[in-house]
Amino acid sequence: MNLPNKKELIEFIASNRKHLLILTGSVVATILVTALLVNIFQRKAEGMHQYVRVADVGEDDTDPAKWGLNWPRQYDSYKKTAISTRTRFGGHGGSEALPAEKIERDPWLKKMFLGYAFAIDYRDRRGHAYMLQDQENTDRQTKPQSGSCLHCHGAVMPLYRKLGDGDAIKGFEKTHAISYKDLNKQLHDMGHGHAVSCVDCHDPKTMAVRVTRPGFIQGIQKLANSKTATPHLPSIEQWRADGRKGQYDPNAMASRNEMRSFTCGQCHVEYYCSSGFPLTFPWGNGLTVEQTEAYWNNTKYASGERFFDYKHKLTGAPVLKAQHPEFELWSQGIHARSGVSCADCHMPYMREGATKISDHWVRSPLLNVNRACQSCHKQSESEIQARVAIIQDRNQALLQRGGQAISDLIDAIVAAKKEGASDADLQMALELQRKAQWRLDFIAAENSMGFHAPQEAARVLGEASDYARQGIVAALKWRTKGR
Repeated sequence: MNLPNKKELIEFIASNRKHLLILTGSVVATILVTALLVNIFQRKAEGMHQYVRVADVGEDDTDPAKWGLNWPRQYDSYKKTAISTRTRFGGHGGSEALPAEKIERDPWLKKMFLGYAFAIDYRDRRGHAYMLQDQENTDRQTKPQSGSCLHCHGAVMPLYRKLGDGDAIKGFEKTHAISYKDLNKQLHDMGHGHAVSCVDCHDPKTMAVRVTRPGFIQGIQKLANSKTATPHLPSIEQWRADGRKGQYDPNAMASRNEMRSFTCGQCHVEYYCSSGFPLTFPWGNGLTVEQTEAYWNNTKYASGERFFDYKHKLTGAPVLKAQHPEFELWSQGIHARSGVSCADCHMPYMREGATKISDHWVRSPLLNVNRACQSCHKQSESEIQARVAIIQDRNQALLQRGGQAISDLIDAIVAAKKEGASDADLQMALELQRKAQWRLDFIAAENSMGFHAPQEAARVLGEASDYARQGIVAALKWRTKGR
């Protein structure tokens, strides 16, 4: 067989160029389409099988690293809660030994808390990775602390079950009478010395979001049994409409969207946490500052004395200390009414390949505006941040004015006592100190700088200043009594 010479080959290619280009294009297209189909099938398989269990996890597995073997994407983002992140009015530190002192930055806080351990040490918050470590290392531990405090800082459910012979609620109700140091040692001795972990918010069998904390379960049942409206919690409204049969059970009755707030509401709330009685959420009348205040005012110690968190060192006023009522303030805001959950903003959905997951790097939405805010708000990032800045700047200004007003009230009461006024003479001024401090602290301890419910926060701070100024007048008028 004679092979074509070079000239004949060139003539053949030239005459058949069009056909060769079509053939080459067809081959390339086939390769590309095949690659695309393979990728699609891989992504579909990935989406259908989002994780593979390589380790069995159960109710007693509190180490998040073990859960990370099955859910590495979530675990990788959770580990980022150890990273130092900050916003203008908060955030949390990472590598430093301890975050900055709030009571040094705002001296009126320290003055307000005199007689209470928060006057010793009250710092900026850090990420979830540090929640147990920072509690163990705070200088507040130089004073006796109740074991109740572990409720929201450690992976305590196995310990509760042990103390209650299998009944976590009974075990939980014993812990207020055990010192923090003793209970924390038991937790570590059992091998559960971890911060709040995966098992505290997820069912290990199904990975369904759930609540485990006894304090929250009892608190949300009180709220459900109350008469206050809960338009932001439709499952409670439905349970009431159905005749309030049995106890409201959030794990069985709440929607998945509600659960994405309930899991956070297990800890980001106001509660009593000391040795007088078991840890308590004051939700029997509702969630507003007045409703929770009324609950505490109607609560008595075993001695019959009206509840108070501490007696102020300078004035003797039996005052209330707010913890961190994010869940309560959020419930008064437009986001709650619109069905926006805590996780929507603080743990927004993210994509990794074909997998859609919640970002477990829990942090301020201001550090993640694109995914946290712009999925609903179509304004630019700079516009969203500017709107938040206006809200927070105004809240901060009201907060500082309220702090000064309460500082002045304390000074007025102290001056009256030096002049000879008795507690009976100053009864109204002392009661107004309790009311003013409760309102100011409700917003100061809440970690959104008013953003969760701007109008409500402004109203509460306005009342704080007003009650403080009324208290000053009452302290000045004691001399005229009986005349």
